[in-house]
Amino acid sequence: MAVQYTQVQQWFEQYKQTVAKSLRDTSKPWTKVLNIVEERTGVDRVNIFFGASALCAVYLMFGGLAQLLCNVIGVMYPAYISIHAIESSTKQDDTKWLTYWVTFGIFTVIEFYSGILTHIIPFYWLLKCVFLIWCMLPTEQNGSTIIYHKLVRPYFLKHHQSVDKLIDDGMKKATNVLKHD
Repeated sequence: MAVQYTQVQQWFEQYKQTVAKSLRDTSKPWTKVLNIVEERTGVDRVNIFFGASALCAVYLMFGGLAQLLCNVIGVMYPAYISIHAIESSTKQDDTKWLTYWVTFGIFTVIEFYSGILTHIIPFYWLLKCVFLIWCMLPTEQNGSTIIYHKLVRPYFLKHHQSVDKLIDDGMKKATNVLKHD
């Protein structure tokens, strides 16, 4: 049991160091705000981050506007970083954020058609927010990458020709209808 506890401690310390490094990265949009908050409060930015995360988690469980907060978290940062990716000269960040948006879009469609889940699953908005954060983590194997390569891509490769044919046929029929008017 002590070995497992030590492993968890080591993992948490590594995670904390990764978070601290990211929170001090001058290329990130939050660094300036955290510099000011840390300076004014005297509280380390890692503690500020974990405290804010805990408050967000509690609000996502019990707050009246939990759905709004979840969607702001799932859209605002990815949208901002996606604009940076579009403006950068590399393709790697474009692919990363397109993968996120594909995953986000599929999840949104599934959520729309199974909207009752939001009322049945306890703490749904917290779970969704954790899922979206997992999908946008700044790692090579984040949630959107795993979902894309394990689920979306194989399904797409298997069915894209049939879907393309349906779309082409639909476009031809629409064009013919529009030409005859």
